[in-house]
Amino acid sequence: MSKEIPYKIYLEESEMPKQWYNVRADIKTKPAPLLNPATREPMKLEELEQVFCTELAKQELDDVTPYFDIPEEILNFYKMYRPSPLVRAYCLEKKLDTPAKIYYKFEGNNTSGSHKLNSAIAQAYYAKKQGLKGVTTETGAGQWGTALSMACSYFDLDCKVYMVKCSYEQKPFRREVMRTYGASVTPSPSEETEVGKKILSEHPGTTGSLGCAISEAVEVATKTEGYRYVLGSVLSQVLLHQTVIGLETKIALDKYGIVPDMIIGCAGGGSNLGGLISPFMGEKIRGEKDYQIIAVEPASCPSLTRGKYAYDFCDTGKVCPLAKMYTLGSGFIPSANHAGGLRYHGMSSILSQLYDDGLMEARSVIQTDVFEAAEKFARVEGILPAPESSHAIKVAIDEALKCKETGEEKTIVFGLTGTGYFDMYAYESFHDGTMTDYVPTDEDLKPGFESLP
Repeated sequence: MSKEIPYKIYLEESEMPKQWYNVRADIKTKPAPLLNPATREPMKLEELEQVFCTELAKQELDDVTPYFDIPEEILNFYKMYRPSPLVRAYCLEKKLDTPAKIYYKFEGNNTSGSHKLNSAIAQAYYAKKQGLKGVTTETGAGQWGTALSMACSYFDLDCKVYMVKCSYEQKPFRREVMRTYGASVTPSPSEETEVGKKILSEHPGTTGSLGCAISEAVEVATKTEGYRYVLGSVLSQVLLHQTVIGLETKIALDKYGIVPDMIIGCAGGGSNLGGLISPFMGEKIRGEKDYQIIAVEPASCPSLTRGKYAYDFCDTGKVCPLAKMYTLGSGFIPSANHAGGLRYHGMSSILSQLYDDGLMEARSVIQTDVFEAAEKFARVEGILPAPESSHAIKVAIDEALKCKETGEEKTIVFGLTGTGYFDMYAYESFHDGTMTDYVPTDEDLKPGFESLP
């Protein structure tokens, strides 16, 4: 029997997941292995250990273990802001005059303002446990860098962040939050690294990309004693940690007898979407239930909808392993006017495999439509959403309006990955009418595809 559903479904602390779920254990066609960039052979543990913490490298390579215990120290940290609420968007439903039921899993109720803290604290924990001095990383819009700086501060680790240059300039307050938590923040590409100098010589005046920033962070990590590199998305280890989102969502839905028809998430590198959908995807793969799962990406950086499924470098400097993924090419640099953090040239190998297997779909949306949806949501639901999250909001609204036309009472769940209070430059651009909808032409995408190894 279904219970009366409140506006916000809060789980008890005792109901929090105690394990992360590894969806690769259930995937029938396993994602292709990472390749060594020099030998083009599958990466071995001892090779990955040179870049990542040992335990994280083990998680990255494991596609058979279905569940990983969450260490007590991480669980205790999670309790500061988890479980996060699953919210029924009653006000949005009323505004849209739709028979659809809309729910969102809100991940912005922590100081970092996003879901990124779920993996940041895990990666910092394993670095501390290994006895390291510090870690290096990249950040796009700044959510990941903010989360990692918080996590490193908690474990007394040094944190070096390479921030995509256009975001560094557009989001000074995000940068200052990182510095408040003790991180050093460098605009990328920079003159601090060999790969940064090379990118600047080849692309003078470039505003950067995640691929550039990754290359710099990896170079510094591998050349500095006592440091390792950590990543905020894309990798399987990150997606694993983010499954706490989907597991909590499923527990909350099951608690009230709610079965979603569709699950929607924004997609850049894929960790938040992968984390949200993993337990539902597991049911779908095992034939227990069926769901419509939708990845939403920006039309300005459309790796799933217009990319090629191929092995590619994970970074612009071509120093990282190669991953088989939907990609625009490691040399692709998105438009500087794109306001969100969904700026990565490729997609998680796990999500790429699921998409290629037809288990999920993808849509691309233009930027002004995204901000129009964000504003509509903010005015009735009382949360200013991050530009990234607003990609999911846009498609959730589209689907709710379809239900209005057809009279179907579908249940829609989407991920609200974070808040947009540090993204006011983008909101200002939208309100002033200076925001543009750059969509790359086939000719624009050609150089990236030609760079595929």
